[in-house]
Amino acid sequence: MVVVNRYRLHLLDLSNMALLRYTILCMLIGIGCTGCFRRWVMTDKEVRKYYANKPVKPTWFTIQNDSATLYCATTGSDTLPPLLMIHGAPGAWYGSRILLDDSILQKHFHLIAVDRPGYHKSRFKGKKKAVTSITTQAQIIHEALRLNRSHKPGVVMGSSYGAPIAGKIALLYPQDFNHLVMLAAAIDPDKEKFWWFHPWIQSGGFPYVFFPRFLKSATDEKFAHAGELQKLAPEWQNLSIPVTVVQGGNDDIIEPANLDYARKVLAGKPANFIYLPDAGHLIRLQRPDVVRSILLNPLPGSTGSTMTR
Repeated sequence: MVVVNRYRLHLLDLSNMALLRYTILCMLIGIGCTGCFRRWVMTDKEVRKYYANKPVKPTWFTIQNDSATLYCATTGSDTLPPLLMIHGAPGAWYGSRILLDDSILQKHFHLIAVDRPGYHKSRFKGKKKAVTSITTQAQIIHEALRLNRSHKPGVVMGSSYGAPIAGKIALLYPQDFNHLVMLAAAIDPDKEKFWWFHPWIQSGGFPYVFFPRFLKSATDEKFAHAGELQKLAPEWQNLSIPVTVVQGGNDDIIEPANLDYARKVLAGKPANFIYLPDAGHLIRLQRPDVVRSILLNPLPGSTGSTMTR
């Protein structure tokens, strides 16, 4: 009887030791992943420092309805056509800060950058959790046009995971836009890319509690993304406005083959496909000159052309 008790005690010690090691491992993964994705995150203090000496600072708005709280940053006159900018996963409005700060774009557009629901200061039904439905995201983000008084069609632009949401907005509200721009677009349901840590932080697992909110939201979206893109796949043929798709050759987040998928689903549409061999994933930050040119000169070249820069 004594031997059995000691054996149980020994198993308990091993169990506690394993739990301790597991907890430490999860915390280290959380810290490591936060550092990996730090380029997508700015604190309010960092935002204030960034804009401290800028000649033009954004005006921030919070739009609320019965189900959502949408946080927006804007520059340019609200009587100009809107340029609605949608970030990826993770991200926030400040991912578009270089474009928001562009004095040339400010003369042509009312620039509106949003926090997508589940990120930074936007909420859905009062919760900080991710909104994995592309349709729901599109419906919520479209509310940002309430800030614009031009009554003119504008541009909807999405980056990475924001690209299919921008596409869905163009499909739902074609009367509000005359150009869809998708940068580093994650739109191919068969090209969803996962990293080593994703199984550790899938919603509901023990390690999940150790990770920052932006990483939880990005992961929740990732595990639902392929299914959401499959729902969207047959709808691309209904797109009625011109579209420009831009992809970098050195993109380490989105498979560059997504550009081939865009060519396939947008065949016969007024579309341009631009390949930037040396660009990475953050095209808004790395090549704002290209983005500006696209916005000011929509659909350069012939319809359906493929351009390399």
